[in-house]
Amino acid sequence: MNVSIPRIMFAIALALFAAPLTASEQPKVGTKAKDFELLNLAGGETKLSKLTADGPVVLVVLRGYPGYQCPFCNTQVAEFLGKADEFKKAGAKVVFVYPGSADGLKQHAEEFTKTKTIPAHVAFLLDPDYMFANAYGLRWEERSETAYPSTFVIDGELKVKFARISHTHGDRASAADVLKALGKK
Repeated sequence: MNVSIPRIMFAIALALFAAPLTASEQPKVGTKAKDFELLNLAGGETKLSKLTADGPVVLVVLRGYPGYQCPFCNTQVAEFLGKADEFKKAGAKVVFVYPGSADGLKQHAEEFTKTKTIPAHVAFLLDPDYMFANAYGLRWEERSETAYPSTFVIDGELKVKFARISHTHGDRASAADVLKALGKK
């Protein structure tokens, strides 16, 4: 990968334009989501507003690597990947965000995804040093924690149509919850 971590962090900061949100300012239904740009595992840049131009985005924020690969994240990702065709039929793109310390983040993310098949309409993005998690007010500032597991549906105008932020490791949005929010039964 030819992109340096400082360049990645600069791009993220530019895309977010503002100071981190507080918990009371986390994305909620009816609010406008901040645009962002993050790198995928191949080093390509992915911008939220570009993705939403083609339809709704299901944004799933994982815990990343809190010292181990989170079993709750593995279960949630497997469930969403198992419903990938249904999300595609609903016109939605699924985007997973994997936060963590920039040091070793790509390697941990590759380890997390190595046994998973990621379809073309699903993106897996890196959040080095929690730039995205901080900007969205999702940084979990406890020992051995990373980011609050969260799921959002964001439309073409960056409006949040569905939001679920878990303050535990479990209690996450299911694929069925999100498909229902997208109008699928």
